Amino acid sequence: MSSAAAPAPVGIIGGTGLTTLSGLEITGERDVQTPWGEPSSALVEGRLGDQPVIFLSRHGNPHRIPPHQVNYRANLWALEKAGVRTVVGVNAVGGIHPAMGPAHIVIPEQIIDYTWGRGSTFFEGELDGVTHIDFTFPYTESARAVVIGAARDLGLSFSDFGVYGATQGPRLETAAEIVRMERDGCDLVGMTGMPEAALAAELRLNYVCLGLVVNWAAGKSDHIITMDEIEAAIDQGMSGVKRILEESISGLGALSPQPA
Repeated sequence: MSSAAAPAPVGIIGGTGLTTLSGLEITGERDVQTPWGEPSSALVEGRLGDQPVIFLSRHGNPHRIPPHQVNYRANLWALEKAGVRTVVGVNAVGGIHPAMGPAHIVIPEQIIDYTWGRGSTFFEGELDGVTHIDFTFPYTESARAVVIGAARDLGLSFSDFGVYGATQGPRLETAAEIVRMERDGCDLVGMTGMPEAALAAELRLNYVCLGLVVNWAAGKSDHIITMDEIEAAIDQGMSGVKRILEESISGLGALSPQPA
C-alpha cells in the first residue's frame, strides 16, 4: 500500500524575522538560480508540525534590496520550482482607510498597480503566442478564507477587506498622491504588492496578502513619517502576523493548486 503524498510546502515571502514562528523547525537552506536571475535570498526550508514551509526574504538578508529592485520574477519562479503552490506575501503598508492605523492587520481583496519599469511578467521574449491571464481577483479567495478564518479564531483585530495601492518607491508618497489614491479607492499603500501578485497568478499559484500597517499614509496624521514610528508598529503588530501564519499554515498547505 502506497503512503499518502507529502503536503506541498507553503511559501512565505517577507522579512527574515518570520523564521521565528513558534514550533518551527528549520531543516535547511539552499541557493537557487533561475532563468530570471538570482532570487532576493536563499530559500529557507522548515516544518511547522507536518506542514513544510519555505521562506524567502523579499528584501534580502540583510535587508538591502529596495522595492523597485526586488527580482520578483526570480522569487516567484524559485518558489514554484521548489514545489510551492500557495504563497503568503507579508507586506508592510501605510494606512489610508480610517480603520487601518499603525499595527493593524489587513487581508486585502483588491489591488491597484501604480508601479512602472519592473519585470512584471513571465510572458515576454520569444513566445509561441500572446497570453493574457485573468486578474479580476488578484488574491486567491480560498487562501484569503483560510487566513481570515485563522485571524477570527485567534480573536485578533483585523480587516478582511481593502484595496492595496502599490507604488514605485523607494520614496514615500506625497500627501497629494495619497489624496488621489484614496479617491481611486485605495485603503492601503505599499511598494511590494506588485508585480508579486500578478506573477503568482501567471504561475497558477494561490496567493494571499497579509498586510501589517506600519504607519499612517502621508497626510493622514499631523506629523511626518519616521522610521522610529514604523519600527514601533512592526514590533507591536508582528506577533499577530506570526500567530495568523502559525494558525493558518496547515490549511494553506491543503489548498488545491490553481487550475491550468
